[in-house]
Amino acid sequence: MSTGTARPRAGEVVLLGGGVAALLDIALAMTFWWFYNGASPLVILQSIAAGLIGKAAFAGGMGTVALGACLHIFIACVMAAVYYLGCRRWPALYQRPAFFGTVYGVLLYLAMTYVVLPLSRAAPLPFIPSWFVASIASHILFVGIPIALLAGWSAARNAPA
Repeated sequence: MSTGTARPRAGEVVLLGGGVAALLDIALAMTFWWFYNGASPLVILQSIAAGLIGKAAFAGGMGTVALGACLHIFIACVMAAVYYLGCRRWPALYQRPAFFGTVYGVLLYLAMTYVVLPLSRAAPLPFIPSWFVASIASHILFVGIPIALLAGWSAARNAPA
């Protein structure tokens, strides 16, 4: 994908990329946990809120469901913003979206699993091999690559005619 001197636009990458990544990632999590143990999608969103407020999230009703949804979207938009900032310095990030999106997805998985979650108030999950595989796949296919593809699309779309 050749984009010349054009760069992606922040709003397109951050809001659209973050929104798409959040939607795809949460859909996978909700589907996985529903099949794995029958967890309701509402409980999945409350588990995200638990990262901020702990166990109280599960007794918070729709308020903590909404908080979890907002946090999930916010985190995905931050992930997209970081990628966008990288694109400003390294054009290869949006010129080779499949490769760098894959790398970014793996880095995001590692950061979320080994930095963000341990620092949160959420209860740690036991190691579940199928969740491990699903999580890495989700961060690559549903977060890293879509953000990178949208960065490339934005750069191409905004290239001078």
